[in-house]
Amino acid sequence: MASRQLLVAPPEALRKPLCTPHRLMLGPGPSNLPPRVLAAGGLQMIGHMHEEMYQVMDEIKQGIQYAFQTRNALTLAVSGSGHCALETALFNLLEPGDAFLVGANGIWGQRAAEVGERIGARVHPMIKDPGSHYTLQEVEECLAQHKPVLLFLTHGESSTGVLQPLDGFGELCHRYKCLLLVDSVASLGGAPIYMDQQGIDVLYSGSQKALNAPPGTSLISFSDKAKSKIYARKTKPFSFYMDVQLLANIWGCDGKPRMYHHTTPVIGIFALRESLALLVEQGLEKSWQRHREVTQYLYRRLQELGLQLFVKDPALRLPTVTTVLVPAGYRWRDIVSYVMDHFSIEITGGLGPSAGQVLRIGLLGCNATRENVDRLAAALKQALQRCAQSRL
Repeated sequence: MASRQLLVAPPEALRKPLCTPHRLMLGPGPSNLPPRVLAAGGLQMIGHMHEEMYQVMDEIKQGIQYAFQTRNALTLAVSGSGHCALETALFNLLEPGDAFLVGANGIWGQRAAEVGERIGARVHPMIKDPGSHYTLQEVEECLAQHKPVLLFLTHGESSTGVLQPLDGFGELCHRYKCLLLVDSVASLGGAPIYMDQQGIDVLYSGSQKALNAPPGTSLISFSDKAKSKIYARKTKPFSFYMDVQLLANIWGCDGKPRMYHHTTPVIGIFALRESLALLVEQGLEKSWQRHREVTQYLYRRLQELGLQLFVKDPALRLPTVTTVLVPAGYRWRDIVSYVMDHFSIEITGGLGPSAGQVLRIGLLGCNATRENVDRLAAALKQALQRCAQSRL
């Protein structure tokens, strides 16, 4: 029998069934889930250390290798969002005092720099205005000056809509004995990336963008060079949970019997497996082509409405997340709220250095269709008319 009287009554809200609205998610993520991924979320639980679970994890590793275009043995999923994968990379690659060069042309470079500072690395941010990208010459000058052990670049900067070119950066970094770390959370599946051929040492991404899986898992892979640095550390990583040597074991990357480390999100892993399976069935090149073609169609529809794209150079526009200048005389919140309230479509405003300047529209995975572009264009047309009238 209980020895004390309960002070908190059962919440009445939890006596009601859970009900969520159906929305078209055209922000920068999370994205809508395809039926097959939704079905995976309804499968019965199995143990996170069952042999059947290990088989699913092995299949996920193969899917990540395909999506990243890498043969790296040290390839796995992290139990956390893309931000968790960023911290996993930095916690394992950097030690206090290491020089860390960061491309900070949006919020994700800013986040990488802050994490590096918390580790105690000597952080050297290459700060650029939103909408800008990095050239090989600019990076080489900084590599020569700061002699970093690690360079961070964001392939798909979702806060500004920039697609950073990557060709040549891996080779450049290796000439200066520096590792290359790339964030592909917003670009994977929507824009070409070739981890091994481009000399990328560490690549990570998230589940909830173009892969159309639930948030909560992320993908990461380490080259042999990166693995050697991790295994030669003089200090233990700051995080036990994100210690790659321990994660390598539970993901079957080290050839040793798997030992308990943490309870992985079994249902989330099921969903991630199915999202990677859908990418495999569609094919990477077809996925890249579809995102490119549908986004070109989006550009035309936006320009018909008199809206201006934030990234001027078409070659530098991220196919999955488009940034649009907030038109003069409008408040971005009014447009975003109108589209949500009247059409149940999510788009968002800027983030970090682009806050207040842009609207962000995501065409991610299965959401990248002309039909969705037409629905959004109709919603934006009405929003621009009504939001302008509200201030007359």
